[in-house]
Amino acid sequence: MDQTVAVFPKNKFQEVHVGVREFKGNDLVDIRIWTVAQGADQMVPTAKGVSINVHLLPKLIEALTNTQKILVENKLLES
Repeated sequence: MDQTVAVFPKNKFQEVHVGVREFKGNDLVDIRIWTVAQGADQMVPTAKGVSINVHLLPKLIEALTNTQKILVENKLLES
């Protein structure tokens, strides 16, 4: 399976792509920075990012949920 689930801007020149990928027989959740290649008009993936086995997705969601709670408690993010 190779499917992009979400794309959102990181800054003026880069995007974050979230997707599901298969690599060497492993199903992965891939969160990667994409940027415009020099001399090109299209975005390309960079080495900056993380790929984790799909079975670890619940742990990642738990970690991000806890991070969001801390940020809201410290008024660094609106709920």
